[in-house]
Amino acid sequence: MLKQATVERVLSTALAGGADFAEIFVEDKDVTTISYVDAKLDRLDQGRDYGLGLRLIKGFEVIYSYTSDLSEESLLELARNAAAALNGEAKQKVLPFHASSRANVNTIKLLPEQIALRQKVDLCAEAHDVVKAYDPLISQASARYLEGTQNVLIANSEGLWVEDARVRTRFAVSAVAQDKGEMQTGFEGPGASMGFEFFEHHDIREIAKEAARVAVTMIKADYAPSGSMPVIMDNAFGGVLFHESCGHGLEASFVSKGTSVYTGKLGQQIASPLVTAIDDGSLPNAWGSSTYDDEGTPTQRNVLIENGVLKSYLVDRLNGKRMGLESTGSCRRQSYRWVPTSRMNNTFIAPGNSTREEIIANTEYGLYAKKLGGGSVDVTTGEFNFAVAEGYLIENGKITCPVRGASLIGTGLEVLQKIDMVGQEFALGHGMCGASSGSIPAALGQPPLRISKLTVGGR
Repeated sequence: MLKQATVERVLSTALAGGADFAEIFVEDKDVTTISYVDAKLDRLDQGRDYGLGLRLIKGFEVIYSYTSDLSEESLLELARNAAAALNGEAKQKVLPFHASSRANVNTIKLLPEQIALRQKVDLCAEAHDVVKAYDPLISQASARYLEGTQNVLIANSEGLWVEDARVRTRFAVSAVAQDKGEMQTGFEGPGASMGFEFFEHHDIREIAKEAARVAVTMIKADYAPSGSMPVIMDNAFGGVLFHESCGHGLEASFVSKGTSVYTGKLGQQIASPLVTAIDDGSLPNAWGSSTYDDEGTPTQRNVLIENGVLKSYLVDRLNGKRMGLESTGSCRRQSYRWVPTSRMNNTFIAPGNSTREEIIANTEYGLYAKKLGGGSVDVTTGEFNFAVAEGYLIENGKITCPVRGASLIGTGLEVLQKIDMVGQEFALGHGMCGASSGSIPAALGQPPLRISKLTVGGR
């Protein structure tokens, strides 16, 4: 990407304004997105994103600049302008670079660019046709293919030199069912840090059928009751509740400023003893995995909550400096245009000892939330409101009928403390997480679990 001599000159120039620390993030990313809607190719985008972000830190002050012109003359001008914003005198020098040689945590067998574009379009067309043929109530179908190959270089004034190659593939299907003037949507969108071998692990026909099944099931469902009741959250995308209502509050970008409900609670019992929560950016081939984070720190397994006790936060360099904590390999950004900060990677609640059947059988009456949709959360208080994308009533220890229009209302701490059964059948879901450093791939999950009492909003 860039020669070490060029990087050294850029960092040295950047330090001239009195910064304690200087860092560059170079990105070269190729992306292909295919959208197939209503029996035709709706959109095909192919592009390359190439550029450099320069970050200076002085105390807790941050200067960030970026450019897509990677000529040495342009980079030195960028560095001079950034240094001038600090208006100080040089105190630090760039240390000799030491290249890291950690093996890539994601094994890639077949690079997406080796596969013909026609084959990828055909996958989308096939999935679309499966959805349309599922049921006469299906009024619209769409399929989306996404691939991205991102090569990054991260170097800093402390001598860090890290290069990382990240390949991701995702296939998403949406189905809309319509009846009596009303519509319901089903969605299924697995992703992985894999090449085209992704399709050896994921059957596009099954993905399409699952999206259609949810849409048709929900359009036929009655409206959900409201009130306070036990709620069973299923595995995989049920984990979005923990991700949103608790996970963001454990990010150091909030904790370090005292704006998280979890600030100052390390070592305290904040959850049921049944709850162990983990964020792991080093899971092989997982959607949110990478070998290094976006500051060049190796990703790792971080136990956030262990048997209900808060053990760790998700920490980046700057906020770790504020808190007196080391980085946990949790610093991420959408691209070189974004200032990095602490973010989740693959975040999940660990399996317990109960089966899904036992949890349901032990629930006299309640709501079975198989899949969650969108929602909102206040990180300061942990208050949340989430839509249930697929839900069912539980009566006399059995799942009886599907219900729609349900929403879950509560706080993260309340949920954590009221989990009284945790299942064995663990699974991850896949999505895009948006926050201050942009939109990033993130996996989330859990086994089935029961919240003893939670407010359910209905129609």
